Amino acid sequence: MKSLTSPLRTALAPLLLALVLAGCATAPAIDPAALPGAPAAFKEGDGRWTQATPAEAQPTGTWWRAFADPALDELVDRALARNNGIQVAAARLSQARALLRAADAERAPQIGVGTDVSRQGGAVARAGGADGTLITAGASLSWELDLFGRLAQASRAAALDAESRAALLRDTRLVVQADVARGYLALRALDAERALVRETVSAYRDTLVLTERRFEAGDIAELDVARVRSELAATESEALGLDRRRAELEHALAVLVGEAASDFAFEVDAWNTALPVIPAGVPSTVLVRRPDIDAARQSMLAAQARVGVAQAAWFPDIALTAAGGFASPELGDLFKWSARSWGIGALLSLPIFDGGRREAGVRNASAELDAALAGYREQVLVAFKDVEDQLSSLRLLAEQGEAQARAVAAASRATVLSDVRYRNGLVSQLELLDARRSELRNRREALQVRSAQYQATVGLVRALGGGWGTADAGHLADVPAEAGSAGS
Repeated sequence: MKSLTSPLRTALAPLLLALVLAGCATAPAIDPAALPGAPAAFKEGDGRWTQATPAEAQPTGTWWRAFADPALDELVDRALARNNGIQVAAARLSQARALLRAADAERAPQIGVGTDVSRQGGAVARAGGADGTLITAGASLSWELDLFGRLAQASRAAALDAESRAALLRDTRLVVQADVARGYLALRALDAERALVRETVSAYRDTLVLTERRFEAGDIAELDVARVRSELAATESEALGLDRRRAELEHALAVLVGEAASDFAFEVDAWNTALPVIPAGVPSTVLVRRPDIDAARQSMLAAQARVGVAQAAWFPDIALTAAGGFASPELGDLFKWSARSWGIGALLSLPIFDGGRREAGVRNASAELDAALAGYREQVLVAFKDVEDQLSSLRLLAEQGEAQARAVAAASRATVLSDVRYRNGLVSQLELLDARRSELRNRREALQVRSAQYQATVGLVRALGGGWGTADAGHLADVPAEAGSAGS
């Protein structure tokens, strides 16, 4: 008995050593101090904002419907169905999921079947004492014992990559939705501005008719006519410039909805889009909705898992193999019981010297983790910046809109008074032209402020991740310190 157990112990010694070393192969922990912090409240707001907490994906809904504009709804639906950027992101997600399936397949037993027909003769046959044909048929099985977690960590990294790609797909959809909304609202604002400028062109034409009559009657000099004609031509030029900008916006929308610009047209319509008010007391936990933060977090955890994969290269690879089948020189005897054959084995391999390749792999994976961690921190900081930018824009634009409304009212009153005084010959034409120029400028600025309010509202929705409802979440630093033991 002793003579039998001693060789067995000798054969099992590498396996026992592998089991002892398996507990040493773990992914490195992420220092919580290196994770991004969050302010207690946003600087912009009323003090009721709370700490933001990136976590798992949260539903964002159809936020653009809050603008109550059927044309916008229809455009966004078309873009979601046909936008090429979304289709590329979806293809990237499918690719990541396929790589995940491939990584999982490495952990499963590999089974194969095959047959072989060989003919040997001459010196080889004489040495083996046989000359003839050998026919074999059988099956083989191999399974790598993932004692050090290399395959498990690789599978985890692939799963996290797939989750990151899913988050990037959500982010691409959100970006497309926001870009379509911004483009559409800019188009409607531009249509309103074009109507205002063309209304001013009509007013200048009426003034030109009156001025020409007074010139023909000898009441004024030709200089007055030239001045009105100059203002009329300059305003017509501005109207044409707005037409050019509208064409460019229309073409950009065509690309977003996945259609050729030559076949895309958007009719001029009144700007009746509602402006939703995002309540200032919404908790900043809505930042869990931001898919770009989720993608950065998953990429960081995938990089953490790949450090574990690189570290596992220092440990042996252990594989179990088995084969069974039949072998016979005659095809008719191939599947007889006497022709059976089988074999089992175990393979342990460990590189002794590789010129520093494994050490370089660990350093490369560690550097990738550092870069991913820095990218995650940067993404969170950018998210807070985006929200602060849009909150401050909305607050200041509201104040600017009130001031601009007062300016428009005063400019309109000045134009009315100047027109009356000019018709009665009490002031020169220069005063009337100046009053109209000032009114047009102020009305256009008022439209631009209104347009900026819509753009900032869309920007805030985008910064909040596609909504402004509350959502349950953990803490910003709620990232597992370890990706898990390699043997798990």
